[in-house]
Amino acid sequence: MAHTCIHWFRKGLRLHDNPALMAALRDCKEIYPVFVLDPYFHTNTRVGINRWRFLIGALKDLDCSLRKLNSRLFVVRGKPEDVFPKLFSKWKITKLTYEYDTEPYSLSRDEKVTALAKEHGVEVIYKISHTLYDIDRTIVENNGKAPLTYNRMQAIVKTLGPPKKPIPAPTLEDVKDVTTPCSENHEKEYGIPALEELSQDTAALGEELFPGGEQEALRRLDEHMKRTGWVCNFEKPQTSPNSLSPSTTVLSPYITFGCLSARTFWWRLTEVYQGKKHSDPPVSLHGQLLWREFFYTASVGIPNFNKMEGNPVCTQVDWDTNSEYLAAWREAQTGFPFIDAIMTQLRQEGWIHHLARHAVACFLTRGDLWISWEEGQKVFEELLLDGDWALNAGNWQWLSASAFFHQFFRVYSPIAFGKKTDKNGDYIKKYLPLLKKFPAQYIYEPWKAPRSIQQAAGCIVGKDYPHPIVQHEVISKKNIQRMKLAYAKRSPAPTESPSKKQGEKCKAPSVVDMLKKKTKRTPTINSPAAYACSCLIGNCSALSQCCGVSVKGGKETCECSYPSLRRAKK
Repeated sequence: MAHTCIHWFRKGLRLHDNPALMAALRDCKEIYPVFVLDPYFHTNTRVGINRWRFLIGALKDLDCSLRKLNSRLFVVRGKPEDVFPKLFSKWKITKLTYEYDTEPYSLSRDEKVTALAKEHGVEVIYKISHTLYDIDRTIVENNGKAPLTYNRMQAIVKTLGPPKKPIPAPTLEDVKDVTTPCSENHEKEYGIPALEELSQDTAALGEELFPGGEQEALRRLDEHMKRTGWVCNFEKPQTSPNSLSPSTTVLSPYITFGCLSARTFWWRLTEVYQGKKHSDPPVSLHGQLLWREFFYTASVGIPNFNKMEGNPVCTQVDWDTNSEYLAAWREAQTGFPFIDAIMTQLRQEGWIHHLARHAVACFLTRGDLWISWEEGQKVFEELLLDGDWALNAGNWQWLSASAFFHQFFRVYSPIAFGKKTDKNGDYIKKYLPLLKKFPAQYIYEPWKAPRSIQQAAGCIVGKDYPHPIVQHEVISKKNIQRMKLAYAKRSPAPTESPSKKQGEKCKAPSVVDMLKKKTKRTPTINSPAAYACSCLIGNCSALSQCCGVSVKGGKETCECSYPSLRRAKK
């Protein structure tokens, strides 16, 4: 039987390594590639203008690629559960395919659409290609629980073997017997929206540094893979959070939207590594993809993953509610130039280095402002091009020392951290031009500059630029004590997530169960991206490569989990 198929694009906005699309083309006479502009993302999530622009670019690129295969993209407006029954009837659909998505809303949405498809006699096929592995299988391999440490994740991956190899994009030969019926009113009915249609004010848009789309993703991947020495020597902790141009790949937005397959990236790296000495996980580029997998797995195996309450692995902290502090942080008005420069770059460009994310996240939460990580999560969700539900929630829990990382007494300095890689403050001058005339001596602490220097710089602190919102040296010590109290109230840190039976949602364990469970409380210091946060024991020589830090007590050696980075004190 020759099918009439809809392939439903959501994430996975690409033709390469798209097994669900290839499944649609199998025994197919007509295909309708569909993207649903779901109002849920307007009303229930935070999507900033840079992310909308990236999505529109990705859709335009996808439509262009489909045209080369004598097809088109159909952008449909409305709730999926409303639009699909109409499309099933209108186009006489017999098969629906899509890429599997593990986010809670996506699972609920797909369950509804699948039920509707069955009511209309439509066969439903989904394939796993957004992650390296089948997340449910990973959890099964760990006795039905999500691993809570990177080392455990690595052990599971070792038993699973390497990820599946990516499949090529469809060719004209693959679609020679397949048509896509299009009407003359296609653009009017199913055209790609403009930013204005999405109620976005384009006046404030800056330069588009990271255009959306599969072709741009593959071009950037090719460029990086040519830098074989850089790829082989890549260690995330050694990259700079405040370089004037990105010191990492910036492929994350393309992987988030599915313009680039994670498996394609993995196997291209494998080709570069072949026969060469290279860095290893957790700090290597392979390691970064495994971190993504780690947080995806945690998000599936841990209930209420993006919240503090009801999250069994998250420390319950009495965060303050302070709208003034939150607004100052969000709008780059904290009075700490390094923090404000990062938040300015985030709002303008939609991307900041991972260690820069660490600095501002620590500052908002346990370091200085004592605001809930959930508030920071909302801001990142809106402004980051690579805003990813699982990674966003996981990293905010890590950086607030609420889960995964527990050494809360290690705190980023909003002054000293940036100086380690940019002592002259060029990064600050780029994103906060108001401060560009301050000498390097005062660029990180302009409030310490004499009045005459402030006048010469054309910026008076307290008038043109705010005073520091807090005294870091004082408040960070106070917050360490507050965090200590929160930890004292909690049950022992779990080393495993709650059990998850296949096909069932996780249920949080009872208090009795948690008290009965005997767990060994061990620090999980194994994040390459958190290197600056997890390797900052007072006398560690790695300190000189990272940042200033508020440390209670001192240690003789670095206890970080990277053997290559353990060094005796200087």
